[in-house]
Amino acid sequence: MEKRHDHAEAIKLARENMPKDELLCDLGDLFKIFGDTTRIKILYLLFESELCVLDMTELLGMEQSAVSHQLKILKDAKLIASRREGKMNVYFLSDDHVRSIIGQGFEHLTEEGERE
Repeated sequence: MEKRHDHAEAIKLARENMPKDELLCDLGDLFKIFGDTTRIKILYLLFESELCVLDMTELLGMEQSAVSHQLKILKDAKLIASRREGKMNVYFLSDDHVRSIIGQGFEHLTEEGERE
């Protein structure tokens, strides 16, 4: 006998576990930050090592002001942090959650198998 899907129970469970709209909106905003290729490049660079803005401008082939603008967005979103070393700031991923998001994204994109 075929098992039937219990719509009422599924809806009840989904409704009980649905986060508040404000939190979901914040989550959507966070993922929008990942939607910019330059910011993803910066995050990937910082995934590999800590860098100053001059290193990033060279690696990305961009003006310092453009890189600094993207760094501010990433820092405001608490995806990266920095520390002062002499006259320069050194940037790094803010925590292991950010490292995990990037790592899992790459893993998802590069996993073996057909995508249909």
